[in-house]
Amino acid sequence: MTRVYFVRHAQPDHGWADDRTRPLTAEGRTDSGKVLEFLKDKNIGSFYCSPYKRSMDTIGEAAAYYGMEIITDERLRERESGENGNHHGMFKKRWEDHDFHEEGGESIAMVQERNMKALKEILQKNAGKNLVIGTHGTALSSILNYYDEGYNCDSFLRILDWMPYIIELDFEKETCTDKIEHLYIEKEFKGK
Repeated sequence: MTRVYFVRHAQPDHGWADDRTRPLTAEGRTDSGKVLEFLKDKNIGSFYCSPYKRSMDTIGEAAAYYGMEIITDERLRERESGENGNHHGMFKKRWEDHDFHEEGGESIAMVQERNMKALKEILQKNAGKNLVIGTHGTALSSILNYYDEGYNCDSFLRILDWMPYIIELDFEKETCTDKIEHLYIEKEFKGK
């Protein structure tokens, strides 16, 4: 069995304009310590992550605790958002039609395709290990939807304010056999 702990990033500084380099707030950095505490006894074999700063920083202490480098994969990044793409009306449109996207943005289907390609490769390379994957709300939700078609907009909105959020998925090869939510800290979503 391969066990993956998906860690959605802690609270980011929404006042920071660049999505890729957006740091955690002071509160988010403190909350990352709870991620470390949770992962300390999990015998982690590898750390993978989106290349976005907030995700890297959320799992950085845990990777350092294990003495491991974080392997970044561009395909694990968050959904590219076009203008006015992060509000409840757009969330609903994208989840109702996985191919819909605003100009300059990505659809759920696009995010899911690249995240699943990365995940399947990670699972093949790390069979039988416990892994951490640092991720984002939409990216993680697209993965959860892949394994459970009932995962929908309401499911996504349920975790929107959970930063950080840790969910475990267990796999036999590429088949997801179990899903357990472990930790979340509720924050207010302040997307643009």
